[in-house]
Amino acid sequence: MTTGMSEEEIYRQARKRVEEKKDFYIHFAVYIMVNIILVIIWAATGAGYPWFVFPLGGWGIGILFHFLGVFVFSRQTDWERKEIEKEVERLRKGGN
Repeated sequence: MTTGMSEEEIYRQARKRVEEKKDFYIHFAVYIMVNIILVIIWAATGAGYPWFVFPLGGWGIGILFHFLGVFVFSRQTDWERKEIEKEVERLRKGGN
């Protein structure tokens, strides 16, 4: 996938991927911490109906999509690479 890319472009793309992964890990850690607090609140207030499952499940779906976006579907396709190269050329020539 890196064919025709300069070292700077490769570095920039790698840096972007690392940022995306870091953002996911932060998001996941916050999810875990907040949901632990919600379970503790639930348990401390009498452990009645397990209402914490709603934010846990809803946010969990968001975490799942974030994971898929970062680790599964984030690969750049040949079409995207070609379009990026076209845009770079157009911008180098002074086009808008």
